Amino acid sequence: MYRNKIEDRMGERWTTMVKKYVNGEISETTLKVRIRLDFKSEVKNKLFGNKNLIKAAEEAREQHVALLRNVPFQGVKVEDIDLGMEIYVVYDENIGEDVAYAPVFLTLEADSFEDVVRFIMRDEFRKIEIIDPQEIFMSKQDAERLLFKTNTELRSYRNALDKKYNLR
Repeated sequence: MYRNKIEDRMGERWTTMVKKYVNGEISETTLKVRIRLDFKSEVKNKLFGNKNLIKAAEEAREQHVALLRNVPFQGVKVEDIDLGMEIYVVYDENIGEDVAYAPVFLTLEADSFEDVVRFIMRDEFRKIEIIDPQEIFMSKQDAERLLFKTNTELRSYRNALDKKYNLR
């Protein structure tokens, strides 16, 4: 069985490590991914135009990056946070105005796919690249666990939106 016991504050939980083929045999490994998140500007005062948008996007990025650096995530190690990409401005047809986005690239090492789901089930998610392993073996149980975790995160996100907009 390819399960590892992990101790946490709530007791213990079981996680399935990522499996890969090495010389015809299945071995456990961690998952290394690079994720792009684009943080949106939240500007109330549009008096100064794009300069205000860009500054707001930069502040939003800095706040989120501070959380990513300081809050531990079970089963995930944040290896690198790259703020090197320029902030960009696009016209949003839904709201009829310009919006600025501040991109961030996260390089993560995770114990399992389920541990990565919380990073990709976000409005800011744009792209994921699996760096290592190059080939992955996934059993039926692993796929079911991944889909279940994705559904759980989706429900949590939907509930948060419902609370934010008082839909329930």
